[in-house]
This record gives sequence, structure tokens and C-alpha cells, in this order.
Amino acid sequence: MPREIDDAWVEEAIEAYRRIEEKQASFARSLERLEVSVRSSDDAVEVIVGADGLVKRVTVLGQLASMSNEDLAHSIHQATSAAHEAARWARRKLHEETFGEYVRLEAQA
Repeated sequence: MPREIDDAWVEEAIEAYRRIEEKQASFARSLERLEVSVRSSDDAVEVIVGADGLVKRVTVLGQLASMSNEDLAHSIHQATSAAHEAARWARRKLHEETFGEYVRLEAQA
């Protein structure tokens, strides 16, 4: 005996798939625009990082004459590390906001 196809269920599944695709596209567009700006604790360096974690810009804000090479290197490292962490947090937050209503599959097991 052939199985009956529930047309309403199929349509609902297709619509759910479309909504997920739309959310994924929206998430990808948001990630492309997302940038995080962080300054070192001494305000000598500002680093801008994209959501992908790539450094987009490093700006020295203070006077180089008043900083040793070691101090400048420390400020750059500190600001870059903080910017990467901030970008990671922003990606997670955006993902939660976009897909928070969906239950993770491994959580259902």
C-alpha cells in the first residue's frame, strides 16, 4: 500500500527551510558589516577587527616619542588580543540573536 503524503507537512517543512536560509543570509550580511574597535589600556593604540577576526586597522593614538618600542609593542599586542576576543563575543551574540529560537540538534539527544 503506498504511503500518503501530507501536503501540509511538506509545505510547512519547505517554509521552515526558507526561513532558516533567510536567517543564514541575514547573519552572513551582518557578519560582513560587523567591526569591533578596541583601545589598549593606556589609550596609545586602537585596533579595529572584523567579525572574521582579521585586523582591519591599527592606529597609534599617542606620541611615539614618549613610548619605548617595548611599550608600543605591548600596547599593540594588548589591543589586538582584546579586539579578537571582542569580535568573538560579538559573533556569538549575533548568532544567538539570529538563531536563538532554534534548538541545537545535539541538545535534543
